[in-house]
Amino acid sequence: MAIYAIGDIQGCYAPLRRLLDRLRFDPATDTLWLVGDLVNRGPHSLEVLRLVRDLGSRVVAVLGNHDLTLLAVAAGQVKPKRKDTFHSILDAPDSAELLGLLRQCPLLHHDAGLGFTMVHAGLPPAWDLTLAQRCAAEVEVVLRGPGSRDFFGQMFGGEPRRWDESLSGYERLRFTVNALTRMRFCTADGTLSFAEKGPPGTQPVGLLPWFEVPGRRNADLNIVFGHWAALGYYRAPGIHALDSGCVWGNRLTAIRLDDPDTPMMSVPA
Repeated sequence: MAIYAIGDIQGCYAPLRRLLDRLRFDPATDTLWLVGDLVNRGPHSLEVLRLVRDLGSRVVAVLGNHDLTLLAVAAGQVKPKRKDTFHSILDAPDSAELLGLLRQCPLLHHDAGLGFTMVHAGLPPAWDLTLAQRCAAEVEVVLRGPGSRDFFGQMFGGEPRRWDESLSGYERLRFTVNALTRMRFCTADGTLSFAEKGPPGTQPVGLLPWFEVPGRRNADLNIVFGHWAALGYYRAPGIHALDSGCVWGNRLTAIRLDDPDTPMMSVPA
């Protein structure tokens, strides 16, 4: 039995199938961890979601910002952007089933036995695992409940940018979504910055990659994440970044979690 983590797919179904073939993925025994952004910008979001559905319990996928955008558009709370490519899902006969599948995906997945934690973008420096799990669960309850439509109308926006335990209501939920699905850089005190999307070294003075903030309270974890295509495939102690920019014409990347010494594998877009 093998456990593989795969970077942002974003509707790139053909590279995903090629990567699974290269991994010799066996759906009878193997498991996939998907770091989110299953859909959007690529050409075959519908096919990706159907594959995830058909693999059932063999897949663990966390929600990314593009997945949440699809759900917000489907709820009628956000207008699609010109570059969005998930319309085939909204028009599909099994649309309700596929959207329901997304709504059941977590924002954070932790496997204590395996020793890995997966999120889409990262963990705020001020959060330890317990707090991260609690905040993620608060959003998940809303996503799966009757208040999800109203939440989608309040989900987007850049404030608040800094964690405070006293945050409540939509502000607390919005910070959690922003941190777990949009974060790249922040200041030393954990204030999030969303304007910068380039690789480390291109940011203004005073900003750091979230995983380089001194005193980060989750530095004891092995964190698997995507979202940051400009960072690319990147590994450092406790850090496993897997978005190698497949949707931008680069590569789709996988690592093996149950045997970390296995070399990274990737296929071209």
